[in-house]
Amino acid sequence: MVPLLLVLLLILLLFGAGFAIEALWWVAVIVLVVWLLGFVMRSAGAGGTRGRWYRW
Repeated sequence: MVPLLLVLLLILLLFGAGFAIEALWWVAVIVLVVWLLGFVMRSAGAGGTRGRWYRW
């Protein structure tokens, strides 16, 4: 009975890690899209130069 519980616990941990990694990939893709949109949508600054769209 103990080995069966250990295998089930391992499967649960691997499923949880896989879900977390998948969620992190989606977050990374969203951040990349926002970052790329920042280059396209940045406004013109003083003197006609194009400034940064973020403040940091």
